[in-house]
Amino acid sequence: MMTASKNMQAQLRIKELVKQLNDWAHQYYVEDQPVVEDYVYDEAYNELVKLEEKYPALVQLDSPTRRVGGEVLTGFEKKEHEIPMLSLGDVFSKGELQEFDNRLSKKLGVDVNYSCELKIDGLAISLIYKDGVFVQGSTRGNGTIGEDITENLKTVKAIPLNLSEPLSLEVRGECYMPKKAFVMLNQKREEQGQPIFANPRNAAAGSLRQLDTRITASRQLSTFMYYLIEPEKYGLKTQTDVLRKLHDWGFKVNSASRQSKTIEEAFSYIDEYQVERAKLAYEIDGIVLKVDDLSTHAIVGNTVKVPRWAIAYKFPPDEQETVVREIEWTVGRTGTVTPTAVMDPVQLAGTTVSRASLHNPDYLREKDIRVFDTVRLHKAGDIIPEVSDVVLAKRLPESKPYKIPLNCPVCNAKLVHLDEEVALRCINPKCPALVKESLVHFASRNAMEIAGLGPKIIEQLFEKNLISDVADLYQLTFEDLLKLDNFKDKSANNLLTAIDNSRHNSVERLLFGLGIRHIGAKVAKLLMEHFITLDNLCRASEEEIAQLDSLGEVIAKSIVTYFDNAEVKNLIGELANAGVNFKYQGVMLSESSNTYFTGKKVVLTGTLDQIKRNDAKKWLEANGANVVGSVSKKTDIVIAGHDAGGKLAKAEDFGLEIWNEQQFIEQMEAVK
Repeated sequence: MMTASKNMQAQLRIKELVKQLNDWAHQYYVEDQPVVEDYVYDEAYNELVKLEEKYPALVQLDSPTRRVGGEVLTGFEKKEHEIPMLSLGDVFSKGELQEFDNRLSKKLGVDVNYSCELKIDGLAISLIYKDGVFVQGSTRGNGTIGEDITENLKTVKAIPLNLSEPLSLEVRGECYMPKKAFVMLNQKREEQGQPIFANPRNAAAGSLRQLDTRITASRQLSTFMYYLIEPEKYGLKTQTDVLRKLHDWGFKVNSASRQSKTIEEAFSYIDEYQVERAKLAYEIDGIVLKVDDLSTHAIVGNTVKVPRWAIAYKFPPDEQETVVREIEWTVGRTGTVTPTAVMDPVQLAGTTVSRASLHNPDYLREKDIRVFDTVRLHKAGDIIPEVSDVVLAKRLPESKPYKIPLNCPVCNAKLVHLDEEVALRCINPKCPALVKESLVHFASRNAMEIAGLGPKIIEQLFEKNLISDVADLYQLTFEDLLKLDNFKDKSANNLLTAIDNSRHNSVERLLFGLGIRHIGAKVAKLLMEHFITLDNLCRASEEEIAQLDSLGEVIAKSIVTYFDNAEVKNLIGELANAGVNFKYQGVMLSESSNTYFTGKKVVLTGTLDQIKRNDAKKWLEANGANVVGSVSKKTDIVIAGHDAGGKLAKAEDFGLEIWNEQQFIEQMEAVK
């Protein structure tokens, strides 16, 4: 009876959390209007994850936890479209648009109203819903047959898994990659020595066709829906009505769409967004005009490939010619050596551009870019300056092919290609450029989180020979820091405190901070959850590492190769001598015996000095505690920092057990 009661409570709570989280996600990803802070969403999401782990039979089909991916597909089934997904005819001038308007007006015998919409540069998709539930999604393909990519589309948070009404329908639209996500993805790929995507459209298409759904989930894709099959079933008479209704049902619809009563108003819309396009968070390559009155679509009809009631106006490419004066090579955190073209400054898409990444030696050879060449320049994704091609007619007669360097531009060590990567790398662990970039990464928020230790401070420490690797940070003294520009007693003490606090981080942050190739924050956590200590990981074989879920031979080889390096072994020894924690502090309860905190309700309040509140919460939960937000008579422990306020007073009134931060840390040590 008790079990049935608990199941009922869990079911109600899961239903409540799913609805709340989906509502919050809709506000964030569809409406672009977040209503809660990230940590509030994260707390509710984590509660849902725990409940679903405990009661797997109660997991709902529309649970947000189902959006993270995890399924590895064997391939994509073909999907035949009952109604073909037509492409749009293109025009490239207002004169051609005027002709399009004249033809329609003559055919219909009336002036035409248009729905003006931005032409999103992404991948066309179709979504099918049964009784309001998302059941299938596919690509356009050749217009008649596409590919079933349902599982990947489920990871796109802008796509509703449930509609606001229990309707059965098909909608179509565009899946795209936001500009910011595109830049981050290419930076990551370039750092890892992988080929980059040419534009957000290619990146979106490649992301949707991943067989590992987790990769798709990580790519931050979004959608705009704009077409409804058989709109007359829902009493809709105009395309403007369709867009409004799609939004009401829960789809993300582009808010820039506008009704134009004349072709002149459509021209104004084009002029406006030809200027505004650079400011948008996504890439567009033109404007789409659709006859707004849906009843006229059947009258006008389609050709075999395109509808006669819609047209796409394509923006002319924003390109400028300039001259390459120099090719610079820079060394990144993982040793990737990247060429950059230094050019005469030109105005491009609203900004002055004088530099453009050439990405890697293969790219440089393929484009055959040479010093003093005249090149055409554009912005990939309206963001990243990129060389389109060389203007061969303007190449100097004495021009010679550019020679790819054999040695590092900073330390002169021999450059190498690894694992058939397209990137050149410097693998000298003492290369100054590599060390400085590694130090910036080591101190970053997701790694060791040393507040106040930014690139400028690291540059000074390096120039004054106060550090040569990450271990040297833990040997810095008060007197050392006073040698830095603008450093006084307070700033020196603050940085020393931040460095000292970082010694106590859980070891997965150290592992991530070391900057090992292919080891991101999530992989580092997965490794340390399994191996528990850094010493265990250092001794692990490739076979032991590769057998972990979602890892594999490439990551395993990278780790073993790294820890086999003599310089690395010395570095690990120095970090150990400096007292840096080598143990995972978040061992899952299921993998450990019960701890002092198992089953206890704990409240954290006030400001903690030695450990962050969020880290304390994660540690407590990993060791069996139920961390709650409010004090009640059922609370077991209140951990109070500075300025605890009302919660501390309430705990004192109830006569609860109250700890200061030091007592908590001592108990943490006892658990270890």
